[in-house]
Amino acid sequence: MPENYTDPSGNTEAFRAFTETPEVAGPAQTPSRLPLIVGAAVVVLVVAVVAWLALR
Repeated sequence: MPENYTDPSGNTEAFRAFTETPEVAGPAQTPSRLPLIVGAAVVVLVVAVVAWLALR
């Protein structure tokens, strides 16, 4: 550590400034909806095959 490093817990003002700084984060990542779409397509296909076999 450099000698001029000031520990933010050393005094109240520095600690508050340290804890109140917002963290820099990238854009929020939303989960992919692809598995949901593929799953729905498979369910529709299975229901269609079962209905076709039942009505045959």
